[in-house]
Amino acid sequence: MSTTTAVAPLTIQDAEILVTAARRAAEAAGVPVSVTVLDAGGHLLAFRRDDRAVLISGETSTRKAYTALQLDAPTADLVDAVQPGGLFHTLPTALDRPLLFIAGGVPVHRDGRLIGAIGVGGGAPEQDHAFAGAAVEALA
Repeated sequence: MSTTTAVAPLTIQDAEILVTAARRAAEAAGVPVSVTVLDAGGHLLAFRRDDRAVLISGETSTRKAYTALQLDAPTADLVDAVQPGGLFHTLPTALDRPLLFIAGGVPVHRDGRLIGAIGVGGGAPEQDHAFAGAAVEALA
């Protein structure tokens, strides 16, 4: 008989912590951003859109979160994989070009297991990645 350790799923309260932490980090930097949080099944738990951010920031934050969830890797770590000839270069997107190279999607783990992901869009890629990373650290 095998036993598995139950891992608490990402909750709405967790998602609120992630969104709040990402928003605070962005506001401290003076950057308007949109934030998306997904659970491990890819279900939308929380979304915050900032109308001062670029028009596509909401879609971008969602795609970053899905990418981080599907590949269980921060989108910032996938730069080489999405270059021409790279592993994911032909992955389709709504804009008909890969968005993986845009940093800002970070998977969320608990007890070493993937439980969801956060995506941040609106700032420079490095900023979005930092905001998402700060949110994940706040949840830990």
